Amino acid sequence: MFKIESERLLMKHFSFNDADFIIELLNEDSFIKNITDKNVRTIADAHQYLRSGPMASYEMFGFGLTLVTLKECGTPIGMCGLLKREELPHADLGYALLPRFWGKGYAYEAAKTVLTYELMKHGLEKVLAVTSPTNISSNNLLVKLGFERIGSLELYGKLNNQYAFTLNV
Repeated sequence: MFKIESERLLMKHFSFNDADFIIELLNEDSFIKNITDKNVRTIADAHQYLRSGPMASYEMFGFGLTLVTLKECGTPIGMCGLLKREELPHADLGYALLPRFWGKGYAYEAAKTVLTYELMKHGLEKVLAVTSPTNISSNNLLVKLGFERIGSLELYGKLNNQYAFTLNV
């Protein structure tokens, strides 16, 4: 079973047991506004999302979105990981937390841990990221992680800021 941990967090591959959490996270107003509406409303929808999204990515690329939990108590707080979208030439970093866990440094901690681990494991030298121009926290987080803004990109019918992280080799 895949898992990586940081000081306060544990990141592990999603399983079908995480369907209730996926429904909660993907239906948050902030997720729909800043990412997109994935139309995941039922357990069956969540299973389909997990099967065709994170689980398919693990099989195809060896990486994907992971469940982020608090190490101390196991409470799920979000997801974070690398994705490989057809629209982008490189893997990109994705993350989303439930709003009640914002402002505590968890997104930075999860993203930094995942980025460090996946870059080494897969020998990646460049990772992209996209975020809504109005999502100031996400834009600031990417800069704090060492990403540089490289332009704009339309994704899911919305214009997004595009960032790149390049490993100095």
